[in-house]
Amino acid sequence: MIQKLRALFTFDDINQPYDKPLLVVVLVLMCIGMVIVASSSIPEGIAISDDPFRFLKRQVLYVCICLALIAAIVNVPFSFWYDRQMLILALSLLALVAVILIGTEVNGSSRWLRLGPINVQPSEFAKLAIVLFLASYLVRRQEEVVDTIKGFIKPLIIMSMFAGLLMSQPDLGSTVVIVVIMMGMLFIADAKLINFISIIVALLAVIVLLVVISPYRMARVVGFLDPWADPFGRSYQLTQSLMAFGRGGWFGQGLGNSVQKLEYLPEAHTDFIMAILAEELGFIGVSIVIILEFILVYRAFSIGKKALALKTPLVFAGYVAIGIAIWFFFQTAVNIGAASGIAPTKGLTLPLVSYGGSSLISIAIAVALLLRIDFETRIAASPIRLKKSPTKKTKTEIEKDADENE
Repeated sequence: MIQKLRALFTFDDINQPYDKPLLVVVLVLMCIGMVIVASSSIPEGIAISDDPFRFLKRQVLYVCICLALIAAIVNVPFSFWYDRQMLILALSLLALVAVILIGTEVNGSSRWLRLGPINVQPSEFAKLAIVLFLASYLVRRQEEVVDTIKGFIKPLIIMSMFAGLLMSQPDLGSTVVIVVIMMGMLFIADAKLINFISIIVALLAVIVLLVVISPYRMARVVGFLDPWADPFGRSYQLTQSLMAFGRGGWFGQGLGNSVQKLEYLPEAHTDFIMAILAEELGFIGVSIVIILEFILVYRAFSIGKKALALKTPLVFAGYVAIGIAIWFFFQTAVNIGAASGIAPTKGLTLPLVSYGGSSLISIAIAVALLLRIDFETRIAASPIRLKKSPTKKTKTEIEKDADENE
């Protein structure tokens, strides 16, 4: 039994055709997500449609779609994504424009496109599109990014277009994620420190300005700094989340025994799912989820590092893996930080755990890309020459060989 567990979590077994620990962690997080979504969404499901498992049924459907996508995408050569990254970027940009024109408004924000019975959130897929574009840009313009400020300007133009469309929804959370992804990938590409710092300062100034000029965002920041000053007003969501953490203790109140999910904590099954998890499973449960998310990020960074070390033709794949790792890390940190009062409240989901089809599917696609990158990296690092398998000879061929031997 111990040997089986050791084999399951062996991180660098070159004989495996894929990254088994990564896949195991993803499946475990999906399962934890379905359990916590089922528990946290029961009151909401009853209030909306008298179906306590309304959101669980949808989450199970999303997970099935994700597993099918992962199975399909891991069989696609990674060169496919390099050849079509500009098309993906253009489609993502058009989807964000469509949100402004014909988007569906929910809770005061217009972030969704209604496609029949489902709502799609294009901002979730925009993150992946940005990762693919920046990776291809760094492959094509590596020297320009390293040597001149001009190398920063071109991706900044693309990022500004996406940021402008996202802010019009408004969606500051996704905007900040895209900015962090871009800056992280440029830093990994060995850009000059002075250029990097200049752009960071400029972007921080813009973000601060966006917060200051918006009363809604300013209220969130002020509420984060002193949540108990207005616990039933601007800080209501945060104080309810903090109470959930406080009630959880070391081992929690038990699965299904949360009080805050009884419509005291808004968005309990999406943005604040960690608070419900903390209340029901306690510090131990939260620690397990954080460790699993850390392993997910670590494996993504590790896969990217190995791909970059092999140089051409896996540089593009390496940058994509690094970009995905930055995306997962920052979104996880912000989600947990917002729920626990460490960071201002932002509408970002916890990867693979929170309810939401668009978020879950976009992250599943990213995971499939990581598995494919790892597969191609293993082949490049340890090429296997396949021998032609022996075939059964016909009677005529046997007689011919005998004549030749005579």
